[in-house]
Amino acid sequence: MIRTTLATISALLALALPAAAADDFIASPMLRASVTVTSDVVRVGDLIDNAGSAALIPVYRSPDLGTTGTLTVAQVLSVLRAKQVIGVMTGDLKEVQVTRLARTLANKDLETAVASALERRFGLGDAANITVTLDRGVAEMRLDASNSGTLQPVATRYDARSGRFDIAFEIANDSNPTPTKLRFTGTAIETVEVAVLTRDIERLDLLKSSDVALERRPKAEVTGEPASRDRSVGMQLRRPMRAGTPLRAADIVKPDFVVRDQNVTIIYQVPGLYLTSRGKAIESGAEGDTVSVLNVQSKRTLTGVVTGRGQVTIQGASQSAPMAPAVEQTSSLKRDEAPAPVDTAALVRNLVQAPASPAQIAEAQIPQARVSQAQAK
Repeated sequence: MIRTTLATISALLALALPAAAADDFIASPMLRASVTVTSDVVRVGDLIDNAGSAALIPVYRSPDLGTTGTLTVAQVLSVLRAKQVIGVMTGDLKEVQVTRLARTLANKDLETAVASALERRFGLGDAANITVTLDRGVAEMRLDASNSGTLQPVATRYDARSGRFDIAFEIANDSNPTPTKLRFTGTAIETVEVAVLTRDIERLDLLKSSDVALERRPKAEVTGEPASRDRSVGMQLRRPMRAGTPLRAADIVKPDFVVRDQNVTIIYQVPGLYLTSRGKAIESGAEGDTVSVLNVQSKRTLTGVVTGRGQVTIQGASQSAPMAPAVEQTSSLKRDEAPAPVDTAALVRNLVQAPASPAQIAEAQIPQARVSQAQAK
């Protein structure tokens, strides 16, 4: 009986000893190779695992926000011993890296927050068209990682004449019921995207792609509708302009295909007939414009539409061409008789040749009427 009891106790001890040894091994404090902290101090619990009751003891000041510092293992152990923390296992570590987490606000983020606070207020337009310049010349701002909220404007002042602003923001803080306060000052100007000349341009020059660049300019500099780059290329200026000048829609026009006093080709078109003649432009015009031209052969002034470079097309009889004398109905023409067809070729000759006498025009226009009158006699 006693022998059986001793055997049982021995077995239980054998089973219990490995478990106890395992518990002792797990509970041993172990130094970490890499540490991240969010507060302004580094504590024992940040540096080692299984720190126990010593975890909250502060030992170092944290690195600057968003930066990483390095400590040698000897330095760490010396500080821990001073805090009565001993028996820390280091393995084969040589140094410990400590990184302080931070929330980084880039300069662009701050400018966007200011533009959003001013959007559609104080006479300004959309936030995307507001250019913000902060007084403090920093590329970014770092805050404690606990500041996880958005920038909420709580006080906004803006002077429309100078463009100066003064805006206060608040950011919710996870570890503090009181929000973090930020304040920014600077200038905010509404801008527009506009085509700008890259070189001096004369009035008759056609704008090429290399002549026009797209820039943002203060809205006050561009009176009227700004011209887009796509709309400007291939167009012509109303007046000579210098490089760097922003273009308005009113500054550009379709290019002149016909220039005053320029030699042009006059095209006369009627169904089934196409004639050309030499002419001289009396006025300038772009494609589709109606202009007056002089037929240099007949010395007649005609009105047509600009259809190409140095080309004016006249559809049908010109308004300035002489009208044929009206034919008076006589008793020799029966009521059922239809008037004779107009001689188209004769009309064309009148437009492109020298003026004929009234008798010749009448003969070209109504030859059948004269025959009918002769028979009546």
